[in-house]
Amino acid sequence: MASDQKDNKNLNSFFEEEYSSIKRYIQSKIKQTSESDAEDIIQDVALRIFSRPIDALPIHNIGGYVYNAVKNKITDILRTKRTRFDDQEQLEQLWTDFTYLFYDQSSNEYPTLIREKLKIAIEELKPVYRDIIIAVDFENYSYKEISMETGIPQGTLMSRRHRALSILLKKIEN
Repeated sequence: MASDQKDNKNLNSFFEEEYSSIKRYIQSKIKQTSESDAEDIIQDVALRIFSRPIDALPIHNIGGYVYNAVKNKITDILRTKRTRFDDQEQLEQLWTDFTYLFYDQSSNEYPTLIREKLKIAIEELKPVYRDIIIAVDFENYSYKEISMETGIPQGTLMSRRHRALSILLKKIEN
């Protein structure tokens, strides 16, 4: 029990002292990772480390242990990313369908212009907003699936999507 308490104390100290370094490490390994995403990864790793069984072996090299856990989490995130659309015709249909979320049009008066504006607007979004729009609206992921794959809470994902849709609507209306 004393070894477990010592490990927890050392882990606490390590996370306090190295938090910024760990965050920079994550951002260097995953392109287009926001600061909050890196923090989510750190929190997930810390939770898993601090939740380990009481009878687990003591940690001899805390730095190596933590960075290895972070590296494993990054690997998991990168492995779970699904492939993007290759079929241009299918993608064009999805753009059209997505356009109608913004404009309830029964005619085909301006869909090409709107679709092009939408493409540009989505490309200009911050990665965290763009990724959630593509995952939910184009690749049909559920918030639960995304949360399980990334470790980001469902509520955070919903908020990001809502914010992304607001940004897109403002850009398209201008």
